Amino acid sequence: MLQKELYPSVLLCLLLAVGCREHVDGRETLVDGSDQVVTTQSEDKSDSDIVKPADPPAISSNELLPTIRWQDAPFHIGEKVFLVGQVANTGKSSSGHRFLNFGRRRNDVTGFIGRDVAEQFSAPPEEIFKGKNVRIRGELYRYRGKPNVRIEKSADVVVLPDDTSFSDLTTKEPVVREVGTVVKICTLNVLNLFDSIDNPYRKDEDTNAKLREDLDLLAKSIHDLDADVLVLQEVENRGYLNDFNRALLSGLGYQHVVLTEGNDKRGIDVAVLSRLPVGPVTSHRHLTFPDANGEPMHFRRDFLQVRIEPEKGKPFDIFAVHLKSKYGGEAGDATRLGEARMIRKLLDRLITKDPQRRFVLCGDFNDTIESPSMKAIVGAGGGALKTFFDEVPPAKRITYNLEPYQSMIDFILASPAMASQYVKGSYKIFSGSPSETGSDHNAVVARFRID
Repeated sequence: MLQKELYPSVLLCLLLAVGCREHVDGRETLVDGSDQVVTTQSEDKSDSDIVKPADPPAISSNELLPTIRWQDAPFHIGEKVFLVGQVANTGKSSSGHRFLNFGRRRNDVTGFIGRDVAEQFSAPPEEIFKGKNVRIRGELYRYRGKPNVRIEKSADVVVLPDDTSFSDLTTKEPVVREVGTVVKICTLNVLNLFDSIDNPYRKDEDTNAKLREDLDLLAKSIHDLDADVLVLQEVENRGYLNDFNRALLSGLGYQHVVLTEGNDKRGIDVAVLSRLPVGPVTSHRHLTFPDANGEPMHFRRDFLQVRIEPEKGKPFDIFAVHLKSKYGGEAGDATRLGEARMIRKLLDRLITKDPQRRFVLCGDFNDTIESPSMKAIVGAGGGALKTFFDEVPPAKRITYNLEPYQSMIDFILASPAMASQYVKGSYKIFSGSPSETGSDHNAVVARFRID
């Protein structure tokens, strides 16, 4: 038996004899005494174990960048942007760097092109771009107190047609949309608004990222809805919702993106997009209450309360709902009924404290209006919620649009005080299908006065 003190020497000899082996990118690397490196496929690695390049994201980074005028550069230091303007003059340093200068003063804003990047252009960039209207993709920083944008490759700067106006270029910051004395509220289950990034804390790997074509369909349907307050279900996270809003919904003016992480193991959450100012936000995900069998439980997703505070008009609350699905049979029914009873208890507290409290409850309830869970939520007597859907012809009352389960399980309900502000005839269901709208649910809308 070898003595312990001999182990390092013996190990060193073995390594020198057979070479040092490392694993790099799924390959076995052999380093011999001549410093030459030979790579071979590792014997214990199958083709399925090799990491393959990830699919490109459905929303590209370019779609998330704001487009700004060069004059606004000081307000975006540290951000990546598309900067637009006319190059007033150009320059070249003795070391080969090039400069594209905007404004009358030489250093108002400068596009910096390093000498290595300058060699990528077909002609000297100071000649190509002088006097031209350009769009530069890059990160803004300060150099000697003046805004600069670094051009990292030739494709990052393009010449724009002379007749291009700034309004022709898309900005990715939500615009400001004015809301009058009537607010349009909408609820929509967006069918797995997931990105392609694995969340190690959620079982999202079994849910495919939403394809770009479906994102486009969904965005078009949301544009058609043109709601002032949009309540969503099945959103993976706030970051991706924010990207979706900036890239595909920027013209709708949703300056407020509300999402708190809920309890769902797969990671689907409820969320709110709003043109109107948002006040306090309350999550009820941590509440413990009994299901219909008396067993303790939490909301499967969340019961999200968002205070809407119009600059002109009275405040009201939005409650975003996504109850337990019917999957699971009787156990699922017990869970959903437990959620419904807890929701009614929370709403009763509000109405008891203030009978004039204005709120709207909307979302995917995963049950029909005559079900025990919906009857528990709607309630009875003076505190009963108003439903309005009887304005829709019976044949049109479909919000889950896939056969053979077509039914109405998505609702907009209102407190008695909010119901008094309802605009008669405004309750609508927008029919569709996944191939038409990117979702297996149909949107529901209603209008309310807020003055």
